[in-house]
Amino acid sequence: MTVTPDDLDAATASVADGLRQASGHDWSAAPGTGELTAWRTAEHLGDCLISYAALLLARPSTPRFVCFEAVADRAATPSELLEFVTVGGGILSATLRTVAPDVRAYHPSGRADPEGFAGMGCVEALVHGEDMARGLDVTLDPPREVCARVLARMFPDVDADGLDPWTALLWATDRTELPGRPSRAGWQWRGAPLDDDAAG
Repeated sequence: MTVTPDDLDAATASVADGLRQASGHDWSAAPGTGELTAWRTAEHLGDCLISYAALLLARPSTPRFVCFEAVADRAATPSELLEFVTVGGGILSATLRTVAPDVRAYHPSGRADPEGFAGMGCVEALVHGEDMARGLDVTLDPPREVCARVLARMFPDVDADGLDPWTALLWATDRTELPGRPSRAGWQWRGAPLDDDAAG
């Protein structure tokens, strides 16, 4: 695997460490992803990570997500939300370490292998973490080697030559603009294995 469970652990830990600086802020008032607050974005992230583990385990025979939603307690503090995110990442990484490498499971971006789910988990953690960090006025500093591996696996069409891998990942997911490079609005990652010609 070019993106590994260790990468997911590192991505999740870096996000939690960065956002912990803002644990005293009101996350219900700070912006997060899109129309969501930072509080709701953290909840969404925890649910995303757990739902990916569920897909790898259940492997529904029809193209659908497993029919549940993981939610945070309404009274959850920022520290408890970060705990939820960390647990979600841990459940996914533990699942990735136990499923067979030839497992494939549904995702709208293509039937993904464990490496694809590891990459998706990293992207979810890092970009939603960045959305929250901006709203909470803190800075994330994820491991650049993880960002580089995630870019190569999840965005094989993106030319990141000469770019800081974290900056390139933010551009690939339309979180920043880069002079001389096109907009990435409407971006999509590749969940299916890179050598799978039937990616859809």
